[in-house]
Amino acid sequence: MIIKIPDFSLVVLIGASSSGKSTFAKKNFKASEVISSDYCRYLLSDDENNQSVSKQAFELMHSIAFKRLQLKKLTVIDATNVLENARYDLLEIARKNHALTVAIVFNLPENVNYKRNKIREDRKIDENIIKYQINQMQYSLMNLKKEGFNYVYILNTLEDVNKAKVYFNELYCDKSNITGPFDIIGDIHGCYDELFMLLEKLNYQVTINEHNIKVKHPEGRKVIFLGDLVDRGPKVVEVLKLVMSMCDSRIAYCVKGNHDNKLYRKLIGRNVQVKNGLEDSLYQLEKEDDDFINKVKDFIRHLESHLIFDDYNLVVAHAGMREDLIGRSSKRVRDFALYGETTGETDEFGLPIRYLWAKDYKGKSLVIYGHTPNLEVYKMNNTINIDTGCVFGNKLTCYKYPEDEFVEVNALKQYSTPSRPIK
Repeated sequence: MIIKIPDFSLVVLIGASSSGKSTFAKKNFKASEVISSDYCRYLLSDDENNQSVSKQAFELMHSIAFKRLQLKKLTVIDATNVLENARYDLLEIARKNHALTVAIVFNLPENVNYKRNKIREDRKIDENIIKYQINQMQYSLMNLKKEGFNYVYILNTLEDVNKAKVYFNELYCDKSNITGPFDIIGDIHGCYDELFMLLEKLNYQVTINEHNIKVKHPEGRKVIFLGDLVDRGPKVVEVLKLVMSMCDSRIAYCVKGNHDNKLYRKLIGRNVQVKNGLEDSLYQLEKEDDDFINKVKDFIRHLESHLIFDDYNLVVAHAGMREDLIGRSSKRVRDFALYGETTGETDEFGLPIRYLWAKDYKGKSLVIYGHTPNLEVYKMNNTINIDTGCVFGNKLTCYKYPEDEFVEVNALKQYSTPSRPIK
């Protein structure tokens, strides 16, 4: 079995006593990555078998796990973890640190556990306890995904355990080994003609025929799109076809915008309100066949909330990204990337007032984002908002990295009226 583990995650080993969890952990993980309940007992009482300090040992185990995840370190929990409440506490620690979770279950035949228990030299467990642990574990098998584990691997035989291969993967948002140069383009909203003009101004060579779109740059530059490809503008389909083709050919990257996400939810049958430009996208997509619609759904579904480039020197996200959330994965991280933060208040137009997260940003990563349109590029601390409201009649802006330059094209017309005036 191939076991793929995100290199920043919480790995929870689940299995009855004597199922081989500790041996597996020593074989596949660094000693510093593994937190064992037995070892925590040893640290507290000089005896890893001292059950009288179990409560304190688990408190210590949770504390170390929390601190490691705070530091974005892979963390492996070596304990039985057969009870749902024990797993719940660990999942809460992961959630608070925006870490992905992996369950590796040692669902071995009962006799394997009993035989191993009999030959243990450190301590022997009452077989009734082992049987109870096995029953509890098997009761949980079907619910681990529902509990919140992102990945679940079940090892059913000794052969499964012995042949298991553990591979560590970077998070999908981590493109830190890719250094650029990049041309980062703000919210497009169906403004295909302006996008085409901007690409030509940036010296991209775009060739379009009935069956194919080819885009290249003589200097090997690549484009990063900040999301909100759709809604409000007149040529949503054309924008999607161009951007999807560029991403497929790896001359471009794209993060998900809130409008893209809403369109995806509508296309898969979710109950969303058709307003704020979604009606324009749906009308234009009505003319397309099912094959294209399915490609759009698949494209948007796989877009990341944020992307990291150039050894963490550059981060892109649709609505921005707080320093403490960079390189992490959770619903909270995704929501921040899509919508930013609001104060809980509304303005005179009845719209939520957005919290200016950039004023508190002190990170080393330059964060380029959009989402909130401005008449001009907005810089604060080490962040730049390049959404200059093309669909509202202003302009479409590109930020050139690492040159720290801006390239713009004016909107050909005003396609939509903003909900609040652009400043």
